[in-house]
Amino acid sequence: MNKRDYYEVLGVSKDASEKEIKSAFRKLAKQYHPDVNKAPDAAEKFKEAQEAYAVLSDESKRRQYDQYGHAAFDSMNGGAGFDFSDFDFGDIFSDLFGGGFGFGGSGRRTTASRKYKGADKVMRVNLTFEEAVFGTKKTINVNVAEACSNCHGKGGLGEKTCSRCHGTGTITAEQRTMFGAFMTRTTCPSCNGTGSTFESSCSKCHGSGKTSKNTDIEVKIPAGVDTGNQLRLAGKGDAGSNGGPNGDLYLEFYVKDHELYVRDNNDIYLEIPLTIPEAVLGCKKEIPTLYGNVKLSIPAGSSTGDKHRLKGKGIEDLHTGSKGNMYVVLNVAIPEKLSRDQKKLFEALSETDLECNNEFKKIRDYVRKNS
Repeated sequence: MNKRDYYEVLGVSKDASEKEIKSAFRKLAKQYHPDVNKAPDAAEKFKEAQEAYAVLSDESKRRQYDQYGHAAFDSMNGGAGFDFSDFDFGDIFSDLFGGGFGFGGSGRRTTASRKYKGADKVMRVNLTFEEAVFGTKKTINVNVAEACSNCHGKGGLGEKTCSRCHGTGTITAEQRTMFGAFMTRTTCPSCNGTGSTFESSCSKCHGSGKTSKNTDIEVKIPAGVDTGNQLRLAGKGDAGSNGGPNGDLYLEFYVKDHELYVRDNNDIYLEIPLTIPEAVLGCKKEIPTLYGNVKLSIPAGSSTGDKHRLKGKGIEDLHTGSKGNMYVVLNVAIPEKLSRDQKKLFEALSETDLECNNEFKKIRDYVRKNS
């Protein structure tokens, strides 16, 4: 049966770089490895990809192949083609499958000394509107897992090398198929991949290597945070394993609504009620801002929904430090109850033609046209 072109097998061009060739093989190996793909032709495709990679990843062999094709290796092996049984695929499979898979021959062994980072933790922190705007300091109480002081995080006492895996943390089994022998590495069940066993389990942590600790952490919360923002405290999460680093603690903020202000990113909105005379005649209003009271001139003839911008009176940006704006939104309040004298004043006004606004005229003309 004629062999396919090695470049075609890997799906790369003839001028592909070493990095592109390795990436293509990794993709095919992950797709067709017999331990993960049980299709009838998976092993054959896997072996085909291995052979192509073994040739094209070697500069000298690739040069021979480019010049003579498959014939370059047929003559060297009695017409049997390229022999890659001694090619070391260990680094590929270790990266690809985390040391859990390998190919027969001189594949590299994994060790059990891998360090694992501890679990991250997330805590909700409630803030008042002012605490979020100006920043604050908080004492956060958190439960974290720390390395057991009795067994130093190992989970047991009287440590010795695992007799089953001889300290590697993995056991290797050979699987023979019609396409050749494949070596499969799995985590050692006796030591759970640590490479060590113990004479006795730790009574303090019950073999887990970790104990729970309740602790207070002083945290400086920056100005400008909002609901949903997170603050990462590196190394304040659970303890790692095998001497690995601690996880991180993430504080997720929830900001309580303000009784007056409404926040929109770094801008704030404040609704100010006006009496009818204030709206008609104009006035000066004292406006509360985050940074103290200011006087705002309300022009005559103002209406509900009119907005006035107070530049730089908003919230400080969490990253840039620049401040947003404050918007004062007017709301002309209609009195629900009137005294007798007030009612007479409004009745007198109603006899005066105040329909100077074009909107009045449009509606009036439309009603007349359709009556």
